[in-house]
Amino acid sequence: MILDSFKLDGKVVLVTGAAQGLGQGMALALAEAGADIASLDRIGCEGTCEAVRALGRKYCESVVDLRAASVDDLKAVVARIVDELGHIDILVNNAGTIRRTPAVDFSETDWDDVLQINLKAAFFLAQAVGRVMIAQGSGKIINTVSMLSFQGGITVPSYTASKSGLAGLTRALANEWAKHNINVNAIAPGYMATDNTAALRADPARSTSILDRIPAGRWGTPDDLRGAVIFLASSASDYVNGAIIPVDGGWLAR
Repeated sequence: MILDSFKLDGKVVLVTGAAQGLGQGMALALAEAGADIASLDRIGCEGTCEAVRALGRKYCESVVDLRAASVDDLKAVVARIVDELGHIDILVNNAGTIRRTPAVDFSETDWDDVLQINLKAAFFLAQAVGRVMIAQGSGKIINTVSMLSFQGGITVPSYTASKSGLAGLTRALANEWAKHNINVNAIAPGYMATDNTAALRADPARSTSILDRIPAGRWGTPDDLRGAVIFLASSASDYVNGAIIPVDGGWLAR
């Protein structure tokens, strides 16, 4: 049956940024599909933990600030998850941050912090998980990119650079690891009602201009990513490599 190919029973998923928002929404969707969940966030994920365990799934938490995490720190997180849950089948590289300042005034600190979290940490976590997946002969890596992987944006130069880089990294890793039965793909959320867009939604002019361009006529929610993440995490996407799936209410089509 085709629906069986979307089941994740017995799989272990590492989701970064799982405490709230899009990461939490994807973690719970993956648990509903049958997966055990490991989370990585700079804060505790008590709500995510309770919801995952209520579904009868195993849960493992790592509290790590990716802004300060070393490559060895990320390797240690992966080793701990493998030790506790036995393996890692899926990585959802979702954690991210944004800083908003005109480019002419943008600081080195804001540049470095965003690139560290959104791109450098994502790569080295994928590398650490990739080694596990290569050894076991299978895996799925799902990166959270952005509309600004396709566009330039306004007052967010480091975010645009990081998300464009993560889109390119998705394709680069797909090219190298497809031969190991590892699928590397990405989801590009549109304008979502999360903390990252709070400033935009609070600005009547910007909010109106954004909504006017979205054919669906609304901001996205974490629930809107559930179908895409389950597809990319499951065997239903076994021949999908290096793809970026926009979940944007039609923004890019406009």
